[in-house]
Amino acid sequence: MAPITLVTGRGLPLRGADLDTDRIMPARFLRAVTFEGLEKHVFEDDRAAAPTHPFNDARFKGATVLVVNRNFGCGSSREHAPQGLLRFGIRAIVGESFSEIFLGNSSVLGIPCFTADARAIDDLQTLIEGTPETAIEAHVDSGLISAGPLKVQAHLPSGVRDAFITDQWNPTSMLLD
Repeated sequence: MAPITLVTGRGLPLRGADLDTDRIMPARFLRAVTFEGLEKHVFEDDRAAAPTHPFNDARFKGATVLVVNRNFGCGSSREHAPQGLLRFGIRAIVGESFSEIFLGNSSVLGIPCFTADARAIDDLQTLIEGTPETAIEAHVDSGLISAGPLKVQAHLPSGVRDAFITDQWNPTSMLLD
């Protein structure tokens, strides 16, 4: 475990409201005993149906900051969805809103989920779509998201923010210690 104070990298814009955990990680991949290999199945059905899906787009390969719209991660409480995203390389998510269970599951995996208003999210997605090489910095302590010339003031719940910056975000590691 280590404090998480800053997440940096390139972004991956994923438009659409109410993207549920069944779409993030289709149910047929829940039979695994471990989470290994789940990254191959993130949005698998959506990606097969739409070859232009952002997770298929080579411009966003290696992105670490996912930018989403409202109610991301709604639906069932499956931990497989954030596990797959983490293993895919996503280290932070910036969105309009998140399902409470998804937010909790992501937080204990070390993935901060920042919220910002719809206009700011649209501006950030548009910037990334136009210039995918843009470096993004997501500051956990202040909630400031910087992407090239764009500055977005985002928010993390105070308890989640404090857990990340004080190295108390992983309850399993804390229990083992």
